[in-house]
Order: sequence, then structure tokens, then C-alpha cells
Amino acid sequence: MSQTDGSAEVLAAAHAARRRRDWPRAYELYRAAREAGRLSAEDLNGLSDVSWWLGRVDEVIAAGEAAFRAYLEEDRGRDAAMTALGIAVSLFLRGDDAVGSGWLSRAQRLVAPFPDSIEHGYVRYIVEVEGGLDGSDLEAVAAAARELQQVGRRHGDMSLTAAGIVGEGRALLRLGDGERGMRLLDEAMVAVLHDDLDPEWAGNIYCHLMAACHEIGDIGRAGQWTEATSEWLAQLPSAAVFTGICRVHRSQVLQVAGAWDRAEREATQVCDDLADLHVASVAEAQYQLGDLRRLRGDLGAAEQSYAQARRLGRDPQPGLALLRLAQGRVDAAQAAIRAALHAASGNRLARARLAAARVEIAVAAGDLDAARRGCVELEDAAATYRTSGLEAAALHWRGATMLAERRADEALPALRAACRRWNEVGAPYDAACASTLLAAAYRALGDRDAQAAELATADATFTRLGVHADAPAMVEAAASRPPPGGLTEREAEVLGLVAGGSTNREVAAALVLSEKTVARHLSNIFAKLGVSTRTEAAAFAFEHGLARPGRG
Repeated sequence: MSQTDGSAEVLAAAHAARRRRDWPRAYELYRAAREAGRLSAEDLNGLSDVSWWLGRVDEVIAAGEAAFRAYLEEDRGRDAAMTALGIAVSLFLRGDDAVGSGWLSRAQRLVAPFPDSIEHGYVRYIVEVEGGLDGSDLEAVAAAARELQQVGRRHGDMSLTAAGIVGEGRALLRLGDGERGMRLLDEAMVAVLHDDLDPEWAGNIYCHLMAACHEIGDIGRAGQWTEATSEWLAQLPSAAVFTGICRVHRSQVLQVAGAWDRAEREATQVCDDLADLHVASVAEAQYQLGDLRRLRGDLGAAEQSYAQARRLGRDPQPGLALLRLAQGRVDAAQAAIRAALHAASGNRLARARLAAARVEIAVAAGDLDAARRGCVELEDAAATYRTSGLEAAALHWRGATMLAERRADEALPALRAACRRWNEVGAPYDAACASTLLAAAYRALGDRDAQAAELATADATFTRLGVHADAPAMVEAAASRPPPGGLTEREAEVLGLVAGGSTNREVAAALVLSEKTVARHLSNIFAKLGVSTRTEAAAFAFEHGLARPGRG
């Protein structure tokens, strides 16, 4: 058999291995054929594709560039455009945005004469849908995604149709239409599992779904799809990039579920496997490691992980702000979360992820006005998206704020509901934290048996997770938080009654004091707060939860 015949036979075997997704074998055969002779544009494109699945990014780009030139020589502009698009995406994933942008521009120029083509549709998806999701005109993104669905259906391309569906779903989510948005994302994922989509576009859809679940705190849905797609991924052997992406999402789900050792192993593996392949996934894995180490009390290691996440382009908030709180740097924590909220101005989903941290930090700082504002934002997000995680967090932090306002009677039902919801979604750490607050509420109401029971529950969970947390001390801190403004406990009681409309005589009677003592307390209160009237003092009391408007 001649060398040409031998090369043809090897290439036929390479193409067959690629079709059955045996990428290691296909790569070996393409390389052998290239050594035996010159490869065609299709052959080079096949080599670039299997190299991508194996994580050989340099060869992806080299073979892709050769295929691009060969397609142009054959006057196959649309095929050249798709090759240019693939090179651009690989460069973007690696973090080489400038060169990737150049290749994307080449793809746009080549498809411009073919506005109703599939190739034009894929370029539009990358530019207008994925490129527009972080912008301000989300209505335009949703409209473009709907148009791409029609293009896909006209040409019988299920991958483009599904990509358009997922793009519309994500845009609707960010516009506040949680129900329709998630319904579309679920529809797209059904196509991934049951239709014959191109595997790279199936992976793109999966990534979007899991990112959306993470954004809106849909813990149950994230777990279900992670399990379902683990089986699907098993059909994609040696898929270096997708395996790593799945590990990131699996780590997030395991963290919520309390399997912290496994979560840390998955995140660490991502950092090792995708270091030069997918910068965004490595950045997210570093953030995951920061969170896990912070929760376990390894604050130095957490600091390093958050720094790595930032270096790779992942905003380390709210984890870094919570790390500052754990370090006792309350002012730094407040400044960090305020800056993060300003940066997310106009992005409801991003702000929802920050709201719980805002309340936690504000309560610790005694800034109850900020805590209340955070609760309102969190409750609004929970009402909009109706997901398990947001609803549990809204109850949890509203209860924490009420407890800080010395309203244990109102905090109690919110905290009991939060514990129940966290347990229902399988989030043991969050449930244990809610139990410590619930124990503090029971203590304030004098129910020592219930307090002890909640403490025992929280302590057992913290011990199992390896958390260096002292549940009794947490209860003590929540139940015995000192009054704001440097006031003593007695001064806080006096101020609360005065703010509620009581006269000095009525305050004296209520607290079994003389009117002269009440007057002395008021004088000290005015001096500490820097006010000169009862009205100004009352305003401070209302702001810091020492009294409630209308109480008198």
C-alpha cells in the first residue's frame, strides 16, 4: 500500500475515533497521519478539536490556525469563520483576551455576507448573547437569543437552538423573571441529556445552568443537575476541560452539603488540571478553597486563596469581607462589603449574593440600619426567584437582625423557619449557624431547655464538619451584644422607654427607680450620643433597635 493510501486509512480511522469520542485514539491517529503527509483543512480541524478535549491548548491553536488558512485557500469562508471562532474561545478560556478578540473579529468579518447561516448564528451567540449578559441591555440579549433559536430551528441545528434557549433563560433571570428563566434553562438541559448536541455546546449549556443556580441560590436544582450531568460526562472520556468545570460545580454543591473534605479535594484538583486551560474555572476553584478554609478557621490559607482568585480575575467578595470579619477587622469588613455592593449596582443577582454577608457584617458592627436594608434586599430577591437558598437566607438574617434589635419574640419564628429550610435543602453548616441564633433567642425568652437542645445540635454539626466554632460563645455573643453608642444596659432600657414616649416619671415607675436617677441617666445618654433633645435620642434608639416606633 502506498504512503498516500496508508495516510488515508489512518485518517479514516482518526475521523471514526473522533466521532465515537475516543479523543486519545483520534489524537494519536491524526498525529501519525500528519507525520506521513500533508493534512487537509478538515483533518487539521479534527486535530484541533480532539486536542481541545485533551486539554492541549497550544496544539488546539496551532492546528486551528493551519485549518483556518487551508479553508481560506479553498474559499470556504464560513468554515474558516467557525475555526476562527473556536480559536477565539480557546484563547478567551485561557485568559488571552486581546488575541482572542482579534480572532473573534476575523470570524465576524467572514460570516457578515451570510446573515442567515448557522455560522453567523454561532458568532452572534458568542458576541451578542454571552458578551451581553454582563451588560445593561438584557432585553436586547433576550431578543437576540430568541432570534438564534429560530435560526437553529430553520437549519435543523439543535445545538444552536439549545444555546439560544439557555441565553434567553439567563437574560430573563437577570431581568427578574425567575420562573420563566429557570424553565428555559431546564429545557436546554433536557436537550443536553437527551438530544444529540455537539458536546462542546452541551458543555456550554451546562456551565450556564450551574452558574445560574449558584447566582440565585437554587441549591436543590444544582444538586439534581450535578448528579444528572455526572452520568452524561462519563460518556465523554478524557474531557479535560469539562471534567474540571464539573469539579468546580461539584465542589460548590458538596460545600453546601457539608462534605467539606471532598469539596476541597475537587477544588484543588481543578487548580492542578486546568491551570493553563480555563482561567475562570481555576479562579472559581480558588475562591471555593478560600471559603472552605475560612469556614474551617484556617484564615491565613483563606487569605492566600482569595488573593489567587483575585489575581485570576474572580472578585473575592463576599468571602474576603467575611474573612475580615472573622479576623476581627469589622471596619475593614464593612468597607469591603460596601465597595462590593457599589460595584454590583444595578445587578440584582450579584447584589443578592452579597446581601447575606452585608447583614452578617452589619449585625456584628451594630449597624442595624444597614442590616435592615440588607434584609429587605435579600427578601426581595427571595420573593423574586423563590429558591430554597435565598428563602432560607432571608429568614436566617431577618431573624439575626431582629435578635440584634432585642426582639427575640419576633426573631424566634423566623429562626425556627430558617433552621427548618436549611435542613430541608441539606445545608448543615447554615442550619447549625441558625441554631446558635435560635438558642440565643430561647435564652432571651428564658427557655433554657430549648437553648440547650439547639446548642447541642449546633455543636455536633460543627464538630463533624471540623469547624473551630464555639457554639456557646456564639450564643453568648448574640444574646449579650452590648448596647450601641457606649451605653450601659440600664441606659439602653431608659432610652428605649423614653423613645417609646414615656415621661421620666413613667420610666422611673417601670424600672423601679427615682425620677432623679432617671434624669441622671438621661444626662449621661445625651452626653454619650452627642444629642441635646429627647427627639434626637429617640431617633438613635429607633435606628439601633432599642425601641420600635409606635411602641408608646
